[in-house]
Amino acid sequence: MNDLTARIELVQGDITRISTDAIVNAANNSLLGGGGVDGAIHRAGGPAVLEECQKIRARQGGCKTGEAVITTAGMLPAKFVIHTVGPIWQGGSHHEDQLLAACYNQSLKLADQHQLTSIAFPNISTGIYGFPKARAASIAVQTVRTALQQCQFLQRVIFVCHDHENYALYQDVLNR
Repeated sequence: MNDLTARIELVQGDITRISTDAIVNAANNSLLGGGGVDGAIHRAGGPAVLEECQKIRARQGGCKTGEAVITTAGMLPAKFVIHTVGPIWQGGSHHEDQLLAACYNQSLKLADQHQLTSIAFPNISTGIYGFPKARAASIAVQTVRTALQQCQFLQRVIFVCHDHENYALYQDVLNR
């Protein structure tokens, strides 16, 4: 597809209500659920999501920052959950930008490997992990635009912003 912007959408809402092939979870290293979007996805997905996360933990010991794993979506309207661990903001001198970009790259790569056609992302690392929201939006959009050129199957990427501040920031970046 030549027009990559046609493949990227922006919505303000609750990612647990988005019907796509996969939604991305801004997980923690343990994969056992937590606060924010992670807790919401685990609650809405039900025990099947946690059970698969526990199997991944038993096999590989969790998920490292910048990496991604895939599980069932359980009771969510999506088919799968791709769990990725974003970086904790430490002032920008600990490779946070590259690690955040890796979250988007690895999630898209995993989706394409599973021949998924649609994926929805939350605002990774901008909550309790403290990543500056405008910087995160810019990295997310730029990384997705570049990575989509390598994807065979993905037709639709949705950025799901829980709050108006992130929505406005993403809208600004997408309009540039």
